[in-house]
Amino acid sequence: MYNINRRKFLGYFGCGCCSLLLPSCTTVPITERKQLSIIPESRINKQAEAAYEQFRVKTKLINSGSQLNEIKTIGKKMELAVSSFFKSQQKEDPTKNFGWDYVLVDNDKIVNAWCMPGGKIAVYTGLLKVTKNTDALSIVMGHEIAHAVARHSVERMSHAMSINLGTAIADIFLGGAINRTRNTVGQNTGLDIFQLGIMNPFGRKQETEADYLGLIFSSLSGYDIRESIKLWERMAEKNKGKEPPVFLSTHPSSKKRIENLSNWIGDIMVKYPPIKV
Repeated sequence: MYNINRRKFLGYFGCGCCSLLLPSCTTVPITERKQLSIIPESRINKQAEAAYEQFRVKTKLINSGSQLNEIKTIGKKMELAVSSFFKSQQKEDPTKNFGWDYVLVDNDKIVNAWCMPGGKIAVYTGLLKVTKNTDALSIVMGHEIAHAVARHSVERMSHAMSINLGTAIADIFLGGAINRTRNTVGQNTGLDIFQLGIMNPFGRKQETEADYLGLIFSSLSGYDIRESIKLWERMAEKNKGKEPPVFLSTHPSSKKRIENLSNWIGDIMVKYPPIKV
């Protein structure tokens, strides 16, 4: 028997599950990374829309003012820029079925923003204290929109489903050895070897991809993506001493993100200048 590394195994196994579960292996726009897509995107978007409406009802929102207007202005510019870019490339617009919406959550304690599948975006007031300016806010919003454009939620659910299926099948032939090992390690360390060895690295890959695509969307929309370095320097300072070891996290470290952004900025500014809409 020859050795095969984890990345190759997941690639072969993922496409194998594609054939077993009658889905398709899709491609991430721009990066062209192959991804597993077992669950229909339309189903995920419908579920996300229902969850978003519940969130709106239960959450304290700011419904007017300059901060909300800024968020909506950035969002609208990105909507148009992303669609125009794919049209100019004569490629299918991945946002064509999005039902865009933007809310500002009145919560200074949470430094966060998110974009649900289908283009439902929330920004927390706590984040605005770190972004401090429009260009930096566009970097964060571009990152979150990138998750939706790249169908990361569909991929994560498909990935988890394929791993669970594969483990169940393998355990039949291995007499339950995988689950026994997983349980033993979990009891002794409090850690899940699948989470550490598969899901966390997978999550970091998606976050890095969203950083890259987000920079592109921000640049296409006419914002200064050089601000991304200053933004993550502020993030690093705020999270100083609080970031977990990389192997325990689903996100790259602030240091790694700054390094990546520094390497990408010049190339992106040349290849993806502001697009006329």
